[in-house]
Amino acid sequence: MTASDRTKGLRWDCATGLSPSKASDLSGPQCALVPDTLHDCDQIAVVYDKGQTPPQITIAQVSRSVHTVLADGVAVAVVARASGPAPSADDVLLVERTC
Repeated sequence: MTASDRTKGLRWDCATGLSPSKASDLSGPQCALVPDTLHDCDQIAVVYDKGQTPPQITIAQVSRSVHTVLADGVAVAVVARASGPAPSADDVLLVERTC
């Protein structure tokens, strides 16, 4: 699946975890959960400041079905799955904040 196919059904207007009114006051990466209406598979997005180097995404296994998503070594999300594959760094969308 190409990156454009992965992002086709994403509902950014329904993203949770972002603070739009004060986003520019926050430094460093922020995490958001973005609902996906086409693929029935919500996406984790890490938003970083314009002009900054995109953060390195890593995944740490906490238990058999719980994983932590880290951006430059800082935990930004915890994923718990009852079934299915563990998340990978390639599953996380990197988004540059423009303002």
